[in-house]
Amino acid sequence: MTKILIVEDEITIAELEKDYLEIEGFEVDIAATGIKGLEMVHNHVYNLVILDIMLPGINGFELCKKIRETHKIPLLIVSSRKEDIDKIRGLGLGADDYITKPFSPSELVARVKAHLAIYSRLMGEEVVTKELRIRNLMIQPGSRRVYLNEKEIVLTSTEYDLLYFLASHPEQVFTKEILLDRIWGSDYYGDGSTVTVHIGKLREKIDKLNKGNVPFLDTVWGVGYRFNL
Repeated sequence: MTKILIVEDEITIAELEKDYLEIEGFEVDIAATGIKGLEMVHNHVYNLVILDIMLPGINGFELCKKIRETHKIPLLIVSSRKEDIDKIRGLGLGADDYITKPFSPSELVARVKAHLAIYSRLMGEEVVTKELRIRNLMIQPGSRRVYLNEKEIVLTSTEYDLLYFLASHPEQVFTKEILLDRIWGSDYYGDGSTVTVHIGKLREKIDKLNKGNVPFLDTVWGVGYRFNL
């Protein structure tokens, strides 16, 4: 699951940001000081950090600089300081974006998703994605091939992307909306039925051939879909 750290000393703002991000399926931690935020970044794996400038201990500018020394992850500054000099300084220290308060929570979520997508594409050029072996199913990212009981299963490009995403996040439930965003992209204007159709096709090609075993794809009624180990 994608993990996000919020470094914010105003608890009401931090909780609001956390609520909106968790609705979108992100796992979110909160640190109330710059020192605690830096400690958590070093001791945990985060995909993105949202930080304020006015923080006790280490301010947001200093925190941004220290994180950037060792991490490439996206850094988003959310601050009430609207002066251009602050924006220039923050971006100059390595922040990927600067959002001023008050802000729309939906705008924050949109920017988080955009920066995660950019980071994912950039890292995809540097990191070789690992082969997945789950029970009698094997997924090979390099060749985009899928094997069940050592027999190749022919999938469309979208079916493959959907299967690989779910298999890469086993035992996690994803809503249709999140899957639409992750697989089809935020610019896609279709609805949840698109996901339903593709899940159905994957079940026909994989689970129906895997009779007698725990199905790989589960529907969590009223919520979404889950890949079983």
